[in-house]
Amino acid sequence: MDPKSQRVKLNDGHFIPALGFGTGAPPEVPKSEAVEVTKFAIEAGFRHIDSAHAYQNEEQVGQAIRSKIADGTVKREDIFYTSKVWSTSLRPELVRPALEKSLKNLQLDYVDLYIIHQPVALVPGETLFPTDENGRPMFDSVDLCRTWEALEKCKDAGLAKSIGVSNFNHKQLDKILNKPGLKYKPVCNQVSSSAPLPLALQNLLLALEPDVCLSSPPVHPTFVDRGSYTAEPVSGLCE
Repeated sequence: MDPKSQRVKLNDGHFIPALGFGTGAPPEVPKSEAVEVTKFAIEAGFRHIDSAHAYQNEEQVGQAIRSKIADGTVKREDIFYTSKVWSTSLRPELVRPALEKSLKNLQLDYVDLYIIHQPVALVPGETLFPTDENGRPMFDSVDLCRTWEALEKCKDAGLAKSIGVSNFNHKQLDKILNKPGLKYKPVCNQVSSSAPLPLALQNLLLALEPDVCLSSPPVHPTFVDRGSYTAEPVSGLCE
């Protein structure tokens, strides 16, 4: 694999490897395995490493990246690292602390791409999927435009080279693209795209303006259930 010959130019001028290695795994998989598989991926030629706070393995992934830098396999600038801000940190005042926490776990100075994991805000806290006493999700009310402005500040601070979104439908994406005072357009809308995925869902999540759509396994079961899809709006989606 020649990583330099397989890159795509983003709308902010940075280049992203066309092929990436995703590090998400089911909860039963030991987090320690992320160290060895990420090392192997880098040795095999992968230069785009995709992770997220929600995967709960950034400490291990960062360890693997630093190990391959230390042994001379790659330099930091060779690696394109993607992280994602989770739904419990979409309030604008929580975005930078969430990114700083990821960087602390990774022991890296910056991420190459930081994206909103999904346009569903959940009540802040240590639990990834907060629920009430009846087991129902505890949604939060957040303006995605304010969240996006917080990401723009992270880019300006040098904590993220590029910023984007994930799992957005065209209305949610248009709201950001058309917001007054937009400083940076999203460089991507990362969505799942695979043969079993219903075409209707792909159309729902279609990106209209960003230059690149990235593929990643969906994290939240809201969108896909046993191969079917519902067009009804989901309560709690940021509007």
